[in-house]
Amino acid sequence: MNGLDAILYMAIAYRTPPKGCIHHSDRGSQYCSHDYQEILPQRGFKASMSGKGNFYDSAAVETVFKTIKAELIWRMSRETRRQIEMAIFEYSSGF
Repeated sequence: MNGLDAILYMAIAYRTPPKGCIHHSDRGSQYCSHDYQEILPQRGFKASMSGKGNFYDSAAVETVFKTIKAELIWRMSRETRRQIEMAIFEYSSGF
């Protein structure tokens, strides 16, 4: 098991996603690996990958994350993960 596999297992344990949940990723080698791709159906995920050379698939989401980081995360210090979660919730609720 590599580091990304371990992170996937931790995310599954922490979030307990429902069967049939869509796991979308780019075509990075870490996501294309045989071991990683084998885990997804075993855990009930439907795998989804962006089209080859199609950077537009993730552009909107990456823009949202960048905006949250620039306008919220990088401007303030938080002591706990829970404080960050609440700040993001409050920020996104404003829209």
